[in-house]
Formats: sequence, structure tokens, C-alpha cells
Amino acid sequence: MPMTTAFFVAADWLAEHIDDPEIQILDARMAPPGQEHRDMAGEYRAGHIPGALFFDIEALSDRASPLPHMMPRPEAFAVAMRELGVRQDKHLVIYDEGNLFSAPRAWWMLRTFGAEKVSILAGGLAGWQRDEWLLREGEEAHEGGEFEAKFAPQAVVRLTDVLLASHEKTAQIVDARPA
Repeated sequence: MPMTTAFFVAADWLAEHIDDPEIQILDARMAPPGQEHRDMAGEYRAGHIPGALFFDIEALSDRASPLPHMMPRPEAFAVAMRELGVRQDKHLVIYDEGNLFSAPRAWWMLRTFGAEKVSILAGGLAGWQRDEWLLREGEEAHEGGEFEAKFAPQAVVRLTDVLLASHEKTAQIVDARPA
């Protein structure tokens, strides 16, 4: 998975490029633990960065798994991206509330399934609003997307790999779950 695009882009950069046909914006806000009652799709409709499509991590996760937020099968992810209107040949700019809670997850999912030009909006929606850029209400119209999932197996490890690395101390393991 070669990195060909900046990991972060600034709000002023996005505002300058918001009408660029090669840029596609994804709202990846997700309710943190303890706030599962929040209606994230409703919050998206109440106000989002103009042109942003709602990247619903909950809906995109493997619902057949007993574990939360597991990666979907590549084919299922590709279909969902096409239905959402995502084009993997574009520069995808992802944002969350500004706390880096869910945008990195969306970045990782997209990169793992073959999108090469993916960036996170530094400061997220909070930074966008702090800089006094406009929001748009409602849904965004979109055409069908173009997305062919190319799974990068090196981006995902299995439980047995983690247990082996822990036992043999061959890797540093970081638990990124919220406290």
C-alpha cells in the first residue's frame, strides 16, 4: 500500500479544492462508546461539509461477526462504496468530529481495500467550523461510484498473529480502543 497522498489536509486546503472534480469528501463521524444512542446519519443530514457523502462505519462493518466493527468482505465493501458513490480513483478526504476517533478507521478501511489517495481532514468537522467554513444540510446527490476492492492482506492480522507476537515479543502491540 504505497502512500501517494498527504496523510492530513488542512481545512483551508479543502475549502480551496472543494469544487475540484478529483476530490471526494467522506463524512465518517461515528458515535463513541457510551453515546451509541446518537443518530449519526441524522447529524450528517443536519450539517456536513458541502459535497460530503456519509461513510457509515457501523453499516460498513461485518454484521455477521459477533465482534463489533470487523472488516467486511472485500466484495461487500466494494458494493457499498459503489452504492455510496465513492470513486477510488479520486483523492478521498475523510473527516470525523475532529477527535480522530473514526476518520483513521475509515482511512484504514479504504486503504486496505485499494484506495490509494486518501487523506484525513486535520481538525475534522470542528476545525472546519472553527475556521468558519459553511456546512450544508440534507443528503448529497451522487452518481454511482467506481470501486473495485483489492484487499491488502498485510494491513490486517488475525488473533493468532497477535497472540504469537505477544508471546514471542516480536512486535509492539498497541490497543487503540477507547478507554
